[in-house]
Amino acid sequence: MKGLIGKKVGMTQLFDDSGKAIPVTVIKAGPCYVTQVRTVEKDGYSAVQLGFEETKTQRLTGGELGHLKKNDLPPLKYLKEFRTDEEVEEGQALTVEVFAEGERVDVVGKSKGRGFAGVVKRYGFSGGPKTHGQSDRHRAPGSIGAGSTPGRVFKGKRMPGRMGNDTVTAQNLEISRIDPENNIIAVRGSVPGPKNGLVVIKEARKQ
Repeated sequence: MKGLIGKKVGMTQLFDDSGKAIPVTVIKAGPCYVTQVRTVEKDGYSAVQLGFEETKTQRLTGGELGHLKKNDLPPLKYLKEFRTDEEVEEGQALTVEVFAEGERVDVVGKSKGRGFAGVVKRYGFSGGPKTHGQSDRHRAPGSIGAGSTPGRVFKGKRMPGRMGNDTVTAQNLEISRIDPENNIIAVRGSVPGPKNGLVVIKEARKQ
């Protein structure tokens, strides 16, 4: 089954045979344990639930511990579900070797939260003119709508507000390097989220 949970380590660079530098993001992925297998007959859909990163017993509820003990698994901090028809067994461990170098993957993570931001930072607005008597409109959005018609602001109007902390998918990233001994995957390009941020690696949907 081609799916893993991991944590973003950071960015570095690799060099190809011609000496060209390739920017890569290093992800510590797995080992992930199959904590539950969902079937069409029993649950109405096919999926596999994976668990990642051991934690202290005290940090989990009794229900969570019972769910994991059913398959003699250690206390796991993160559980994620992957829609798939692949046949795997509960309790099975999945490592970075489910992927191969050169394969394409999608990486899902949560972008860094930037807090409340104005339209210049949030959407790249140019702001108002810097001259002709302008005093305090340098980073303002300008008009947000007409007068009596329609007499309101349209839904979806780009305005100041909370920026970041959204689920983002980086699509079609190439796997540049795999290190099974250290559970490391290096993917070409950037990945959403901060260092140590949780990410999900899946087989690319748009090959």
